[in-house]
Amino acid sequence: MRRSYKFLLRPTVGQQGALVAMLADHCDLYNAALQERRDAWRHSSKRTVRYGDQSAQLKGIRAFAPEQARWSFSSQQATLRRLNKAFEAFFRRVKSGDIPGYPRFRSRARFDTVDFPKDGDGCRWDSTPRDGTTRVRLQGVGHVRVHQHRPVRGRVKTVSVKRQGRKWFVVLSCDDVPPEPLPATGREVGIDMGTTHFLTTTDGVHIENPRLLTKAAAELAAAQRNLDQFPKRGKAKNRTKKHRQAVRRVAKLHSKIRRQRLDHAHKAANFVVHDADVIAHERLDIANMTRRPKPRPGGDGTFEPNGAAAKAGLNRAVLDAGWGVFLAVLTAKAECAGRRLIAVDPRNTSRTCPLCGHVSAQNRDGEGFECTACGFIEHADTVGALNTAIRAGLALCAAA
Repeated sequence: MRRSYKFLLRPTVGQQGALVAMLADHCDLYNAALQERRDAWRHSSKRTVRYGDQSAQLKGIRAFAPEQARWSFSSQQATLRRLNKAFEAFFRRVKSGDIPGYPRFRSRARFDTVDFPKDGDGCRWDSTPRDGTTRVRLQGVGHVRVHQHRPVRGRVKTVSVKRQGRKWFVVLSCDDVPPEPLPATGREVGIDMGTTHFLTTTDGVHIENPRLLTKAAAELAAAQRNLDQFPKRGKAKNRTKKHRQAVRRVAKLHSKIRRQRLDHAHKAANFVVHDADVIAHERLDIANMTRRPKPRPGGDGTFEPNGAAAKAGLNRAVLDAGWGVFLAVLTAKAECAGRRLIAVDPRNTSRTCPLCGHVSAQNRDGEGFECTACGFIEHADTVGALNTAIRAGLALCAAA
């Protein structure tokens, strides 16, 4: 297995300044490489600049710019590779007919990650193993203290340094992580995702939706109104002290909501993984579900109502629930625990009777379900979970 570990860094004042300088220099390298590609394409020759060409220039850049030479050569290659991936994604979207999204220049405030492709090349995890404190060594920064709250398993392959707000983190990507299988339960369970109830199982167990964004809406709105009092300024250094405080307050609230949502996803996934050997869930396309409705042009140059206001409220509720975060966590935990995860077609799962198979929109009325053919009565979310489990069983029989 492959797993990532994220730990809080506790740098000194000097090390924090070095980390900020490292991000700034890598950001300048990223922007310079992007400018070179733009200029080469705008030239009459239409020359294409690739990653190999820019990587070959690094030696000359480091000799010309001493501030670039103090950082790891491999980490700078990773930054150029990151730009190359952005261009590959751009050309892929152009070919598929999607919105292209040309790679943009990054400000220093929005360039938050530096990658080290190999442990031991410009970085070293647990650089002082004889000391009682875990440290990570970063070239140009030094031995930075790490708050390691759990053991690292497997072989450390890559190391990344990430800035989030005013905090610093190290992210380890490890290979050959041994699985930790849970005891078999002999049970199969289906789960239904919702906004009223975050999750419902085939046993009728409901996990409530925490509605974290809704609970923090008033405080977040007050912080955003305070921020809107300041004029727009392009660069962070041009902001006043109170302006920077307002920006940090909004960012801090969003960071808290994100951590709470991730914590809830981990707890819900643990409950499901410990409950059954086979877990079935709906294959949700959240991007399409939260897409803005298309406008409806009228005959006289106006637009007819398209339900955009109601859809916006539903989209906000879906995104606040964090289904995508939960499914990603559930997938990782199921793999580690040796559980089998099956994604099924979600169409009509809450409109189909699990007893007779009758499909009708009249079967469901809000949270209630009553089959118009056989009279079966149950909670609509429980019916969705039952039908999800039934479809997973059919998929297993077909695969066998």
